[in-house]
Amino acid sequence: MKADMPTHSETKMLPYTARQMYELVADVAKYPKFLPWCAAARVNRTTRQPDRVVLEADLVISFKVFREKFASRATLMPVERRIEIDYLDGPFKHMRSAWAFRDVEGGCEVDFHVDFEFRNALLQSVIGLVFNDAMLRIVRAFERRAAELYG
Repeated sequence: MKADMPTHSETKMLPYTARQMYELVADVAKYPKFLPWCAAARVNRTTRQPDRVVLEADLVISFKVFREKFASRATLMPVERRIEIDYLDGPFKHMRSAWAFRDVEGGCEVDFHVDFEFRNALLQSVIGLVFNDAMLRIVRAFERRAAELYG
């Protein structure tokens, strides 16, 4: 992994079930309702397999003067309660993220990891300055959404 590629990983304990948090993150079409900088989301294709569901979706990210659309593939693994997102097309050189949800006493443990690099050097440098804050805001947005839905 290149040193200049932003990465973020965190593990949180939340007072909800692993299934609830999995379903919240898996509902890509609702992201514009609560995720910062997510201006639009559209699921273009859903492929069901015996142990997983694969979604191909477009997201529009709007940040300051930048507005970028990108396509990704989300592999939803409900039995394992894992979600892996792979980049298909758009402004990135590379983008991959993963979520894992595990029931523990008092709630669930949520693991989140993302790494990416933009093609546009200016956008990469702007995001680099605020990356950690941006990732924390995104994770907090999922937490607030869970509190609204399940709290």
